[in-house]
Amino acid sequence: MTIALIGFACTFLLIFLRIPIALAMGVVGMVGFGYLVGWKSAGTMAAMTTRDSIMVYEFAVLPLFVLMGNLVAGTGVSKEIYRSAQSFLGARRGGLAMSTVLASGGFASICGSSVATVVTMGKVALPSMRHYGYHDGLSTASIAAGATLGILIPPSILLVIYGVITETHIGKLYAAGFLPGLVGILLYLFAVRWAVFRRPDYAPPAEKASWAERLNSLRGIWAATLLFMGVIGGIYSGFFTATEAAGFGAFGAFVIAVARRKLTLKRLYEILLDTTRTTAILIVLVIGAGLFTEFLNYSGAHKGLLDLVTNSGLAPFSVILMICAIYIVLGMLMESLSMILLTVPLLFPVVIGLGYDPVWFGILLVILCELGLITPPIGVNLFVMRSVAPEVPILTIMKGVIPFIVADLCRVAIIVAFPTLALFLPGLLFD
Repeated sequence: MTIALIGFACTFLLIFLRIPIALAMGVVGMVGFGYLVGWKSAGTMAAMTTRDSIMVYEFAVLPLFVLMGNLVAGTGVSKEIYRSAQSFLGARRGGLAMSTVLASGGFASICGSSVATVVTMGKVALPSMRHYGYHDGLSTASIAAGATLGILIPPSILLVIYGVITETHIGKLYAAGFLPGLVGILLYLFAVRWAVFRRPDYAPPAEKASWAERLNSLRGIWAATLLFMGVIGGIYSGFFTATEAAGFGAFGAFVIAVARRKLTLKRLYEILLDTTRTTAILIVLVIGAGLFTEFLNYSGAHKGLLDLVTNSGLAPFSVILMICAIYIVLGMLMESLSMILLTVPLLFPVVIGLGYDPVWFGILLVILCELGLITPPIGVNLFVMRSVAPEVPILTIMKGVIPFIVADLCRVAIIVAFPTLALFLPGLLFD
């Protein structure tokens, strides 16, 4: 345990010194493993971990889903998703903010990046809400919070990473994320309504669209919607695996981009280059996490921690609450993917040793990561939103996001108290 704690301390120090997290985990893992087992064995371990990380079949999901998201996002679908949501909800008080939550969540689930969603939807939705007199706090908060929904709603990159490093069935994770994702959307919509109820002047009603305008707004998103439903429906029905679904999604996104005549050779090159860069970064992160995990395994830290928890007399439920508190604090300081890669190798064996389901824990973990993205003082999405709208004080954004933080805390409590909400669909579809 002492060696493992020193390893964690060194890793955090390197990260806060702005050393890339993959390099920080890899170096600490190699040095720690070499100290415990031997330097020659450390080199062999590094080679085998690198090979095994790259050769995992399920890992093919990542570049394919990233490519799918880049292709769909490159067709300008973000504006059309928002326009459609706005036509149905815009006339309600707070309707534009609710539309922003739905559009941000939909776009984030397609593009796979919360940060990219904040930037994109900030440019699309913020001018419209300002035009109708919406308060900057509600406007910016609805964008920052709505963008977090995509990291749970399939196809989620974080769930794939969690599934790969914990060897958890990715299809079950995707099925498990659906109902909690829906609950998250409903709670965020309620958060908007609550904010508007308290301060009606924050969200004047907008113009009401006719049914002809509403139906016309669906024309721009029907292809992307069908593709999304085909990918997720194929996984849920068992028609194909998550990897096959990713291939189907990437091909379908390419067809949509070509049909919309927005895919030039230059744009295709940029999309492929961005997909390659993103995939390379993710692979290096997984390799670094693998090296760090091997070090923790040989240190016996997870066994020592499990023994400590078991002998402490604490109820398993209390341990889960403590883990939730740890992730909430870490979420204020770290990016979600880094947090998962650094902590899961230590905490996952403890959670499983206490008898909890790995699929349920993966969903809870991703929800906590969503919460961390908007939790002051260093919620990543808050500062990305600030960069998009530099004229809005960061304190205004932080105040505006409070109802959404409360909504996420409620969702964490619901998932902890009722694990069946996450496990119902996996049990129905796969067991």
